[in-house]
Amino acid sequence: MSLDVVLVDDHKLVRDGVRTILERGAEFRVVGEAENGADAVHLCRKSQPDIVLMDIGLPGMNGIETTNELLRHCPGIKIVILSMFDDENSVVSAIRSGARAFVLKKASSTELLDALRTVARGGSYLSSQVSDRLLSRIQRGDLETHERSPLEGLSPRELQVLRLVAEGKTSKDIAVLLDLGLQTVRSYRKTMMKKLGVNNVAGLTQLALAAGLTNWNKPDVNNTLD
Repeated sequence: MSLDVVLVDDHKLVRDGVRTILERGAEFRVVGEAENGADAVHLCRKSQPDIVLMDIGLPGMNGIETTNELLRHCPGIKIVILSMFDDENSVVSAIRSGARAFVLKKASSTELLDALRTVARGGSYLSSQVSDRLLSRIQRGDLETHERSPLEGLSPRELQVLRLVAEGKTSKDIAVLLDLGLQTVRSYRKTMMKKLGVNNVAGLTQLALAAGLTNWNKPDVNNTLD
């Protein structure tokens, strides 16, 4: 019996390419596609696929945030991150969020299928380049001795809102993107300011940029998010 897969990527060419690879055999069946995190959550809640193959760089909610949301609503789904980024922070964040595999977009079709098969059997998978770099970092002790980030006290949802704040989104924009009430978003913003010890949007933005939460160009710090 084939396993149901949902593809999540904001580039249709990528989705088409992956679909072609998966449809060469009978192991996997693509049952849906989404181009952003919010649509992916909605689709998966409806279709309950076995595996989600998802890009890490998505509009709105990124792949790590979407992983958190998917597993909150559909804990039985296995998530494979497919990314062009191979930095260790992205990999560690993805695995900590609950992803079962991290595969680079430059990987071969054979490696992608191996990753899906491994995850389907209940295992975990890292692209070889990623695992080699992580092993080196662990051997150096970098993962255990990193300086604590001020953002570590924030919840996954607060990190979502903070990233969007840093990318210049207004409270109304964020409410639409995350399907939240406007007052809820404003409440998140006030709570984050209190937790992080800042008193304006500029302070939130500077902390997010300094922590590498986003690489977005620095927005207008005078933006009130209203």
